[in-house]
Amino acid sequence: MSDDKPPSTQASWLDRLVNLLSPTPDNREQLSAILQKSHDSKVIDRDALEIMEGALRVGETQAREIMIPRSQMELIQSDAKLTQVLEQIIESGHSRFPVVGESSEDIIGILLAKDLLPLVLDSVEDLDICSMVRPASIVPESKRLGVLLREFREQRYHMAMVVDEYGSVSGLLTIEDILEEIVGEIEDETDEEELPQIRRLDEIHWLVEAQTEIEDFNEEFETGLSEEGFDTIGGFVTNILGHLPEVGEKVAVDSLRFEVIKADDRKIDLLKLHVRAD
Repeated sequence: MSDDKPPSTQASWLDRLVNLLSPTPDNREQLSAILQKSHDSKVIDRDALEIMEGALRVGETQAREIMIPRSQMELIQSDAKLTQVLEQIIESGHSRFPVVGESSEDIIGILLAKDLLPLVLDSVEDLDICSMVRPASIVPESKRLGVLLREFREQRYHMAMVVDEYGSVSGLLTIEDILEEIVGEIEDETDEEELPQIRRLDEIHWLVEAQTEIEDFNEEFETGLSEEGFDTIGGFVTNILGHLPEVGEKVAVDSLRFEVIKADDRKIDLLKLHVRAD
């Protein structure tokens, strides 16, 4: 009697995938088509397909494409008091913060919220932030996310400051931002349900988040606002007024009237839009 085991009547999913990958694809489009075919043939499920496609995208995506822009960065001033920093940490829910000096270009380092816990427990009042920050990793806007992810893992850091070709800070990136490009949105217990950027109040009034892209605004309201020199509706309104608006200021553009509902000394956060009838 032969000791040989009878051949399997059904090839393993790995064998089937190898068969589908022959011949070797020459470019990303061919590989994507093979992955889609693998899903259609039930070799891989939808989740696996999306993760593989996400990994392919990350390999070709640059830091500038997914970074948090400088206008949205949560910064801590190097001379801030402990109570001020704690309030900022609680309000934002973040765990890491760029620490800056006289301007947002003067990046001193990265502060970890957990490093403040001993000070709180010991009731320390004086805070020397500069002695607590960790070195900031600086990467160019053109950095490929695949390379950056590998550096995150090898060097064991979680945040990088992104600079443009002139060395000016243009934004920041975290390891979570890159992973979300691969596996999709990662939410934790501190994340709140995200509201739409444009919310209708009644027939002629809307609430509009200032960070709404002008392209999205134009599509929603069938308008043709210029994107020259700025990307967001907040930037558009600021440009029209010629200064950083205060809460309550209004500006009209054609049939649109904007009112600043929420703002601080650096940016607009929320606008109320009144659309006049033609």
